[in-house]
Amino acid sequence: MPRGKGRRAPSAKAADPQAGQRGRAQGREAPSLGGSRKASWSRTLPIAGICAVLILATLAAFWGLRSNDFIMLDDDAYITNNKDVQKGLNGESIAWAFTTFHAGNWHPVTWLSHMLDVQLFGMDAGKHHLSSLLLHCANAVLLLLLLFRMTGALWRSAFVASLFALHPLHVESVAWIAERKDVLSTFFWLLTLFAWLAYVQSKKTRPYALVLVLFSLGLMAKPMLVTLPFTLLLLDFWPLKRMPLPLREQWGTVIHLIGEKAPLFVLSAVSSVLTVIAQGKAGAVATIDQIPLAERLMNAGKTYAAYLAKMLWPSSLTVFYPHPRTDVLSWTAAAAFMVLVGITVLFFRLRRRAPYLLFGWLWYLGMLVPVIGLVQVGKQSMADRYTYVPLLGIFIAGAWGLAELGKGNGTLRRGTAAAVALAALLFVTRVQVGHWTDNETLFAHAVAVTPENDLAQFQIGNTYLLKGRLDEAIAHLEKAVRINPRVAESRNSFALALLRRGRAAEALEQLREAQRIEPGNAKAMSNLALTLLKSGMDLAGRNRFAEAAPLFEEASALLGDLPSECLMQWGIALLRLTRYAEAADRFRSLLARDPESGEAHFNLGFALSQIQRPAEAIPHYRKAYGRPGVRSESFIWIGDIYRKGELCDEAVQVYGIIPPGDPVYPNAAAGITACAGRY
Repeated sequence: MPRGKGRRAPSAKAADPQAGQRGRAQGREAPSLGGSRKASWSRTLPIAGICAVLILATLAAFWGLRSNDFIMLDDDAYITNNKDVQKGLNGESIAWAFTTFHAGNWHPVTWLSHMLDVQLFGMDAGKHHLSSLLLHCANAVLLLLLLFRMTGALWRSAFVASLFALHPLHVESVAWIAERKDVLSTFFWLLTLFAWLAYVQSKKTRPYALVLVLFSLGLMAKPMLVTLPFTLLLLDFWPLKRMPLPLREQWGTVIHLIGEKAPLFVLSAVSSVLTVIAQGKAGAVATIDQIPLAERLMNAGKTYAAYLAKMLWPSSLTVFYPHPRTDVLSWTAAAAFMVLVGITVLFFRLRRRAPYLLFGWLWYLGMLVPVIGLVQVGKQSMADRYTYVPLLGIFIAGAWGLAELGKGNGTLRRGTAAAVALAALLFVTRVQVGHWTDNETLFAHAVAVTPENDLAQFQIGNTYLLKGRLDEAIAHLEKAVRINPRVAESRNSFALALLRRGRAAEALEQLREAQRIEPGNAKAMSNLALTLLKSGMDLAGRNRFAEAAPLFEEASALLGDLPSECLMQWGIALLRLTRYAEAADRFRSLLARDPESGEAHFNLGFALSQIQRPAEAIPHYRKAYGRPGVRSESFIWIGDIYRKGELCDEAVQVYGIIPPGDPVYPNAAAGITACAGRY
C-alpha cells in the first residue's frame, strides 16, 4: 500500500501551526457564534415556544399598566403640558424634536415616539403605557435571541431574558411614560448588537453602516448608550472570544479591536457633548461646590452596592431616592468600596475558568458610569431606571455561574428553582406596577417607603392641593419645606395651600423666602403677586398693586404665558394704577384664550372707556351682560357710560336689569332719574 493512502491531506492550518495564531493575533478571525449553526425544526420550535411564554409572562406582570394614568413628575413636561408633542407628527413638531433641549435632553427619537402615540391614541394614558410595554416585550425577546446566537446556550439565555423582563427594578422604565427613552433606546441597542454580529462574521461595509445608523438612533433615544463601544470590547472578550488572553501578548489584537470601533467612540463623544450642553442649559448638573467630589465617590460606591442588594431583594423601591450627602468618612461607603474591589479581584483571577463572571461584572460597573453620580445630574442618589441595561451583566454572570455550580443537580430541580424565582419576581412586579396607578398612589407609596423624601412629600402635597384637600396638602408640603428648605417650588406650593386656607401672612412669608432662594422663579413671582392682591397686604407698607404689577411683568418675561388668573389680576392691578392702556392689553390676551369671560369683557370695556374709546368699550360691555363673573354693580358702571355718552335709552335699559332688592338698586334708580331729566 502506498504511503499515506487513505489519509486526508493536511489542512493549511496543520501545515502551518502558527497560521491560526497569527490570524487570531490580528483579530480578523470570525468568531464561532453558538447560535449560528443551521436551524432545524427541533431547534426552532422550542425557541418560538420560549419566546411566546416570555411574552405572556411579561404581559401578565405588567398588564395593570393599561389602567394607569399619567403622573405629574415629568409626564407633564413630556406629554400632558407639552404643546409641541400634542401636535402629533407634522413638519413643525418634527423640526422641534431635532432642535430642542427641552427637559434637559437632546433625544429627538424619543420625542417622535411620544408624538406618534399622541397621533394614534390622543391623550389615552393606557395606550401610551401599552406602547412602552410592547417595546419592553420586544426587548426581552431580542435579548433571548441575541444571547442564544452568541452562546448557543438556550436555557441560560431564556433565564437571563426572563430576569430582564420580570424584575421589579425595571418597572420604572416601563411604567413611567416619560421614561419611554429607556425601553426605546434599549430596543435600538439590541438591534445594534445584532448588526454588529453580522459585521463581525462578514467584515462587510453594509452591516457596519447599519451598526452606525442603529447606534445613532439609540443615542437619539437616550444618551446612556454612550457606553456601547466599551460593551462591544467586553463581547470580544466573552462570549465572542476575539480577544485572547493574556492581553500583554496580544496588543496588536487589542489595538485592532479598538480601532474597528473608532466611529462608534466618535458618536458616543458627540452624544456626550450634546447631553452636557442640554443638561447644563436646564441647570440639572450639580457643581463641585454643591456636591464635592469626595461625596460623589462615596455615594457611587454605596449605590453600586445598593443596586445589587435591590436586585437580590427588590423591596422599598421608590420613584425617587434623595441624595444622602454622604459623609466622606462613612464606614458603609468604605465597606461598599472594599466589597466592589474584592469582587473585581476575584473575578479577574477567575477570568480563564469562568470568563462570564468578569464579563458580567465589568458590564455592570461600566454601563452605570454615566449615571452613578460622578457627574451629578438631578437630585437623586440613584434610580431604578438606571439598572435597565446594566443589570444584564449580573444576570448573565449569575445564570452561567449558577448553571455551572448546579451541574450535579438534576435538570428538573434546577428548572423548578428557576421557575419559582421567576414566579416570585412576576408577583412583586405586579405589585410594583400598582404603585404607579396615579400621582397620589405613587407618591403615597414613596412617602411610606422614604418619609424623609422632600420630593415625594412635595408631590403628594401638590396632588392633595389640586384636589382641594387642604389640610393634608399643608401637612405634606410643610414636611417638604422642613426636609429641604432650599427648594423654592416646595415653598411656592406650601404658600398656595396656606393662602387657600386663609393664612395669608404665612403664605407671604413662604413666597418671600422662595423669591430669596430663587430670584428667577417665575411661579413664585406670579404667586407672590396674586397673594399680595388677594390678601390686601404688601411687602413693605407700599401700595400692593404697585408691588404686584412688576412681579407679574417679570414672571411673564420668564414664562412667556401666564395662567389666566394671573393675567386677570395683573390687568386689575394696572387698572388700579390707572395704567389703562396696559391693562387693556392684558384683558385682550385673556379674551384670546377665553372669549366667554364676562369679567374680562367688562374690565376691557372699562379700560377702553377710561382712555376715551367708548365706541370700542360698548361692545365689550354688551358681551359682559349675563356672563359669569360680572356683578350687579357692573351694570351701574355700564349705565353710567351710556348716560354720559347721552345714550339714555340704553342706560335706562341697563339700569332696569338691577332688581329692587339689590344693594346697588338705589344707584340704578338715581341713574334712571338722571336720564329722565334729560328728556
